[in-house]
Amino acid sequence: MLEALRRAISFLRQKQILHKLGFVISVAVIVTACYVLFHMLRDINIDDVVHAVRQTEPSSVALAALFVAAGYFTLTFYDLFAVRTIGRSDVPYRITALAGFTSYSIGHNVGASVFTGGAVRYRIYSAWGLDAVDVAKVCFLAGLTFWLGNAAVLGIGIAYHPEAASAIDQLPPAVNRVAALVTLAGLAIYVVWVSIKPRCFGRGNWTVMLPGCSLTLLQIAIGIVDLGCCALAMYVLVPDEPDLGFVVVAVVFVSATLLGFASHSPGGLGVFDAAMLVGLWQMDKEELLAGMLLFRVLYYVTPFIISVMILAVREVIIWARSKRPHKALIEGQPAREDVSPG
Repeated sequence: MLEALRRAISFLRQKQILHKLGFVISVAVIVTACYVLFHMLRDINIDDVVHAVRQTEPSSVALAALFVAAGYFTLTFYDLFAVRTIGRSDVPYRITALAGFTSYSIGHNVGASVFTGGAVRYRIYSAWGLDAVDVAKVCFLAGLTFWLGNAAVLGIGIAYHPEAASAIDQLPPAVNRVAALVTLAGLAIYVVWVSIKPRCFGRGNWTVMLPGCSLTLLQIAIGIVDLGCCALAMYVLVPDEPDLGFVVVAVVFVSATLLGFASHSPGGLGVFDAAMLVGLWQMDKEELLAGMLLFRVLYYVTPFIISVMILAVREVIIWARSKRPHKALIEGQPAREDVSPG
């Protein structure tokens, strides 16, 4: 059965059916989101939204910023875990933290994070001797950590409160609960599968050794903490009334985030917002939009600006170091070799 599945996937890749299907899905998600946003926002009063932003307590904004910082701190462990898994224990945490933070913050904003984030990672890791294949493996393992965490959070959240997912997908709560339980069962089967014996993914130089049981559980824990921090940041910023509870907001938030990723639009713009408005329909639209706007500033805009500044300074430093040997040779002095990568 597995061999038949591999052949089917290989056939789809050769015919570029998967690529075309992914493009169609992205366009469909974006068009649907735009349609929903148009109907939900046509009666919105911009002045009320601005007023709601100004009325937000500074302490709430500060607390949300703290949760966002905690989320990005957790993101750095995605890369640390991935780099250690491919056997590169010589790469220090400061480098994996730099790669993880900048690749995700830039990828979140530019869109097509698989490519943009991969390019940023390659620029950073290549200074430490990682080639394109190594960086691809890091991206795969980091993505695996993200999706395992998503499966765990959505599985637990929807199984506990299926009505939250029903507000978005319009399916009966019973169907959503069954889907959540199936997801959790699949997650458990995967953990058992990798624990029985070493498992590999890919072919030739592109082969990746999948983490075993204990490391997979660590992956899931990292993903849960990351998504939990981000969901808490959103929960702090949404209106207090009606109090839907953290689980509902978390399920809607994670679902909206995944839809945003599926669309490949920069920052999930439009898609994320439409899903949040649909999922949290009980809340005042102006106040909810104010909270979402503040979240975008904290989670998308601010980290993006910081990342661009960090990478710009890094490039200037690298350029300056590259000029030192040339300058030393001109002056007739021996050039000091700087062997510290990055």
